[in-house]
This record gives sequence, structure tokens and C-alpha cells, in this order.
Amino acid sequence: MSENERYDRKTRQLRALSEALATGRLAPIKRMLDTLTPGEIARVLESLPSEKRSVVWNLVDPDDDGEVLVHVAEEVRDGLLAEMDNAELISALNSLEIDDLADLVDDLPAQLIDELLRGMDRENRDRLNEVLSYPDDSAGRLMNPDVVTVRADVTVDVVLRYLRMRGELPEGTDHMFVLNRNGRYIGRVALTALVTSDPDQAIAEIVDDTHPAIVATMSVDRVSEEFENHRYLSAPVVDADYRLLGRITVDDVMDLVRERAEHDLMSMAGLNEEEDMFAPISAASRRRATWLGINLLTAFLAAWVIGRFEATLEQIVALAVLMPIVASMGGIAGTQTLTMIVRGLALGQVSWNNARDLLTREVAIGAINGVIWAVVVALVAWLWFGDWKIAGVIGAAIIINLLFAAFSGVLIPLLLKRFAIDPALAGGVVLTTITDVVGFLAFLGLATVLLL
Repeated sequence: MSENERYDRKTRQLRALSEALATGRLAPIKRMLDTLTPGEIARVLESLPSEKRSVVWNLVDPDDDGEVLVHVAEEVRDGLLAEMDNAELISALNSLEIDDLADLVDDLPAQLIDELLRGMDRENRDRLNEVLSYPDDSAGRLMNPDVVTVRADVTVDVVLRYLRMRGELPEGTDHMFVLNRNGRYIGRVALTALVTSDPDQAIAEIVDDTHPAIVATMSVDRVSEEFENHRYLSAPVVDADYRLLGRITVDDVMDLVRERAEHDLMSMAGLNEEEDMFAPISAASRRRATWLGINLLTAFLAAWVIGRFEATLEQIVALAVLMPIVASMGGIAGTQTLTMIVRGLALGQVSWNNARDLLTREVAIGAINGVIWAVVVALVAWLWFGDWKIAGVIGAAIIINLLFAAFSGVLIPLLLKRFAIDPALAGGVVLTTITDVVGFLAFLGLATVLLL
């Protein structure tokens, strides 16, 4: 299904939902929800205002409640949790895998967590506590302890008989994990290798030990890199002594990548990727007001710089007409560089080790584009106002601003990262301030010196 087809399908679903809700016909909504996956139901709920969302949520099959809660954004989830009593919540949570359950624990009241733990058997309780013992941004928090292990000294036939006796495998299982006598991870055996190998072969003869396991303390960003580099569908997670703790599956990594992409996109506007699209107006207004206030302070700084050249602007009105061009060109060029560096930081491709090379490259690009567009803008300014001095001033200002934009676009995210500040969240505000101030200062400063 193409992207346009998926979009059209979602549009039709929302239209049908809205029409059914408007007429009070709930049966068609129930039938439609029964055909959707928990992830699709989550997207539908996020697309509805709170009143309609509440109606639709009550029609979701209780067997799907837990999975839907995992997929919805945090702020939407809080609203759904508030509508459920303890019995409904406990029933929904008990249906989840340990890794999915760990994602929800932080959003639950302490009393409910205690009740949930008391209702779990000791093995699952210990598994959950082990997952929760790791930091939120680590592989240990992402893993599912439910794995199938085999010994290296048994035969393929023994393993196949064991699997038939077991009857089912954890969802997403594509490999068995092989342990030695001390319980340490050796390697893995693909299910395809098991069913195509000689039944009398020892597991040690077909084990794949070429792919490294993921250490539980590894950051989630590194985990996504490992999955990309090795094309994993699942990967084992081990502790410092190489004892097997669990596994991470590709669906968990896909969720992680999507969350990171949403975070970077929303952060550029000072917003939270977990924000409810239909959050109360007062709450949304307060959140956005914070960054509008920060932006206003930076705007006042740029205005103060302009005010220093009030006399120049009074004498040469053309400068006021051309001034936005300088700031705009610098802002766009800087944003291009900033976006590349923030992406590189997220992928682990950028650090202080290669900052000098990146800085040289981006400044060179800024210089080339600066000269090209300086000539174009200067020519337009000369044709417009008939003054080659004004044309020369704006051309020089554009070159200066594009050079500063490139320089700032590389260093700002690196410096913010050094001080543990999210570059995607704060980088745009800082960069815009610099390009505005430098652009106005260069343009009006050169005009004051050369034209008056």
C-alpha cells in the first residue's frame, strides 16, 4: 500500500467515525475498530477530540486495551488511563509483554503498581523489576526477558523435539540463543538453520557467533545503530559478564526511531512529541507561550541592534526595505547546516573529533553560496534603487551573514550537546538570534561606514 493510499484510508476512517458519532450510531464504529490493529486504533484515538475519543475508547475490545495504551502518545494515554478503573487497568496490563509493561509503569499510580506486582507470579515480577532497574535510555529498559535458549552440546533433533513439546514461541522469534554450561551467551541459531540441518548435528556446529550481543547498559541510540548495521530482526541482550538477559526485537527499534524522529521535528518548534493534538487550549497555550517568550527576547535583541542605526535608516530608506533579505538568507543557510549537524549527532556521525573538518566544509559551502547570492541580490538592489554602493553593501552583508550562519550551525549544536542541552530543542532559537543580529549588524554597520 502506497503512502497516498494509507493516507486516503485513514481519512476515510476518520470521516466514517465522525459521521457515526454525529448520528449516535455506535455499532459501525465497533465493527470498524474490530478490524484495526492496536497501533491503528491508537492513531485513530489521537486524531479525535477528547469527547469523541472517550466514546471510541469505550468501544475498543478490552483484549486490545493494553496494546493500544502502549502505542498512544503519553499525554493521550494519561487521559485514557484516567477513564479506567483499577480492575480494567490490571486486566489490560496483565496482557502485555514485560518490555511493553515497563514502558507504562512510570505513568501509573504507585498504588496500582503495587497491586499489579502482587498479582504477578514471581518469575514475571522478577523480570519486570530487572528491566526497570536499567535507565530509560538503555538497552536493558528496551529488552524483553522472554527468550528461548539452548545448550551448545545438544543436537538439532533434541532442540526440535523440545520446541514441539513447548508448543509456541515468543512473538517475533527468529533465533534461538545458545548458552554454555555457565549460562553465558555464545551465539545464536536461526530457526531456518534448525529445520534445514541434519538432526544429528550438534548445535555447536551451526551456531552463529559472528554477531556481537548488545550490552544492557548500551544507549538506545547505539541499539538502533546496531540494528541498522547488522540488519537484525532480533538481538540478544547480555550483562557485563555476558549472561543472557533478554532480547530486543525490530518492532521495538522501529518505535524508538519513530519517537526520535517525532522528537526532533517537534523540538524544532519548542514542542513535545508526546503532546496531545487535542489537549485543552489553556494547557497548550501555556506550553507554547514559553517558547514564544524566549523568541520575543531574542527579537528584542535584534531590534536593539537595529535601533543603534536609527540615524542611518532615517537617511537611507532603501536600507529598511532590503534589511529583511539579509536576515532571511542567513537564517535559511544556518538552518540547513544546523539540521545536518543535529541529524549527525543523533546518528553518532558528528562529534568534536570531526568538528574541524565539518566546520571547514560548511564554511566553504557558505562562502560559495554567499558569493553567488550576493551577486544576485546586489544586482537586483542596483536595478531597484540605482545605487551601486547600496548594492555593494547588501552583497557584502549577505556573504558575512552566510559565513557566520555556517560557523554557528556547526558549533551551536555541538556546544549545546556538551552542556547536555537538546540541540534540536534550543538550537533553532540560538541560531536565529545570531543570524539576525549578525545580519543586521553587518548590513547597517557597513552602510553607516560606507554610505554616510
